[in-house]
Amino acid sequence: MTFPKHREYFPILKEHIQLSSCSQSAISIQVKAAIEEYVTGWQTEGMNWDKWMERVALAKDSFAKLINASPDEIAILSSVSDATSTVATALDFSTERNKVVTTELDFPSIGHVWLAQRKRGAKVSFISAVDHEIPLEAYEQNVDQQTLVTSIAPVSFYNGFKQDVKKIASIVHSRGSYLFVDAYQAAGSIQIDVKDMDIDFLSTGSQKFMLGTPGIAFLYVRKELTEQLQPITTGWFGRINPFAFDGQTLDFAEGARRFDTGTPPMINAYVAHAGLVMLNDLGVDKIESYLEHLSSVAIEYAQEKELRVASPLDLSKKAANTAIHIENASHMELLLRAEGVIVSARNDVIRIAPHFYNTEADIRTALDKIAHLLVTR
Repeated sequence: MTFPKHREYFPILKEHIQLSSCSQSAISIQVKAAIEEYVTGWQTEGMNWDKWMERVALAKDSFAKLINASPDEIAILSSVSDATSTVATALDFSTERNKVVTTELDFPSIGHVWLAQRKRGAKVSFISAVDHEIPLEAYEQNVDQQTLVTSIAPVSFYNGFKQDVKKIASIVHSRGSYLFVDAYQAAGSIQIDVKDMDIDFLSTGSQKFMLGTPGIAFLYVRKELTEQLQPITTGWFGRINPFAFDGQTLDFAEGARRFDTGTPPMINAYVAHAGLVMLNDLGVDKIESYLEHLSSVAIEYAQEKELRVASPLDLSKKAANTAIHIENASHMELLLRAEGVIVSARNDVIRIAPHFYNTEADIRTALDKIAHLLVTR
């Protein structure tokens, strides 16, 4: 159960072990070629808006395929923070249904966005974590008839804890709440079907398991909602005809395009498209199965080396990221980098986050080096 030939697409793997897909995945030759294509076109043509916009459209199409959505349900922004803010400003917090329910495990910027809506009447509630996990019953206890939107991350950035999105959707929808999903730690590593999971809004960026760069984010808005909502955060690409250059008319484009704001990040769209094509060709179902296998290897070997695992030990509750407790995790990250192993620290953990191009040997080597450095540093 490997993807051996695909390691050749990632030149860094010849000299390094990169296990940082929870933060930044390795660059592929396809992504590098996409960057060079954009730069070459810029150099030889000066500008080519038609070609640039075509690539933006292809990126939307590829992301829509990844999550089983329609391209007209996808908007492009520059970050998940921007996407979340755009959705937040489209919601009405002036009625009795003005509550936002999110969790302690969500990435900080998501909480910041919802807290900023308190000026517009939002009441924000954070579900407490239990041993860095959110029990399913916590949603039953915290989401009520006053909840306008419930905001979750399918996979925790801290330790890879994985939630059952479909079951959460059923709970929150029974209370009349929208479901917003920050899929940054999930997209590209686990299967996402927005229709089957009954998701209302979903956003993710490109740089982690989607094999791309920072600077671009995708926003899914369920088709039935797009005509009902008008975001306050907007820009010229959210208009019916951006190229009418009419600054005195605020109309809203059809579908999720009304959630677009300013000029799309063109070069990032080239990169995102290249990464998405690879993921769609390989099949995220196969990637997810392989990463589950690597998770089992990571947990078993970490325990064998007597390292403290901060991630769930139950694979059904865990995604690709295996977190190892380290007192000074940031320093350990630097020490490992000097040893040719690229990982990502967060708070008091080192995150071992492989992708399909990694091997069992990569995992074991990284854990061997952690165990050794803990003794000798």
